[in-house]
Amino acid sequence: MPSLPLARSRHDVPACIACVATHVPDEVLSNEQLAAEFSGWTADKIFEKTGIRERRIAAKGETALDLAVAAAERLFAENSKPRELVDFVILCTQAPDHILPSSSCILQERLSLRKAIGAIDVNLGCSGFVYGLSLAAGLISAGAASNILLVTADTYSKYINDRDKSVRTLFGDGAAATLICADGKGDAGIGPFNFGTDGSGADRLIVPAGGFRRPSDACSSVEVEDRSGNVRSADDLFMDGAAVMSFTLREVPTMFRNLLERANLDEADLSAIILHQANKFMLDSLQKKMKIPEEKMPRRYEQIGNTVSSTIPFVLEQEIASGRLGEGSRVALLGFGVGLSWAGAIVTF
Repeated sequence: MPSLPLARSRHDVPACIACVATHVPDEVLSNEQLAAEFSGWTADKIFEKTGIRERRIAAKGETALDLAVAAAERLFAENSKPRELVDFVILCTQAPDHILPSSSCILQERLSLRKAIGAIDVNLGCSGFVYGLSLAAGLISAGAASNILLVTADTYSKYINDRDKSVRTLFGDGAAATLICADGKGDAGIGPFNFGTDGSGADRLIVPAGGFRRPSDACSSVEVEDRSGNVRSADDLFMDGAAVMSFTLREVPTMFRNLLERANLDEADLSAIILHQANKFMLDSLQKKMKIPEEKMPRRYEQIGNTVSSTIPFVLEQEIASGRLGEGSRVALLGFGVGLSWAGAIVTF
């Protein structure tokens, strides 16, 4: 029996970022409010340590999916690309509405998108935007989709114990919607990529209870005070800040060098290097070690905090709106954190 010819994938269609829009909830948590709750702290001290003045907090009953919907609706309202063009949805979140079904399926309905589209969830945090870009670029390159809505949304505030200043000062809630399209002209592009994973560090940034490995129960809700005076239970977010810092300083510079080598580029070829916006201390340390010029390392965390999977698109939105990124600009995007996971990409506008 003669063999059937294999279907050939299309590998000649580059992807591009068409537009970005973000959304944050209304409630503000300021340094002054935190200082009033934590004795010995001042608003200035919190700002000095984190670079953050305030962060946005989702209301009770307001979920990451609600923020995702708001970001996407803003994208459609402010840009000329109609929602009818979307043929695939990727939702990156670590705070889904339900264990099942996938929140991306609900997002399709709430945005009134066509039913003849694909929709998947991605459970990643700080590296999630870059991973989402890689999935979108791959789908477009394979000819499986042409206009992909990538939405990142997280509400870490719902995992944080109010008496844990080690993480409460850092994280804010937010969402970003990014439209990735096939670029017929071939001038723009997304990629190459560089990825890394170290699951041995999974317990360095974790909510220990609440899943099937350790369901929440009376024991998991017992609060314990650590040596630094932070209070949390197994149902709350835990971060080993020193270990995460060590991992970041070890892996991110190497990832950047490997990414440049893969792309056959030098740092001088880049308009900007956009890192996951963890906090000022971490970014200052990375900037010093990687010798990145100040003008090439835009930041955006002072008014919103660390929004996890959305930090990179928040910076992209800012730089595009300011005119600092435009046609022909080439940037490196570097995400890193919970997992432990890291990912880098080169994006040309």
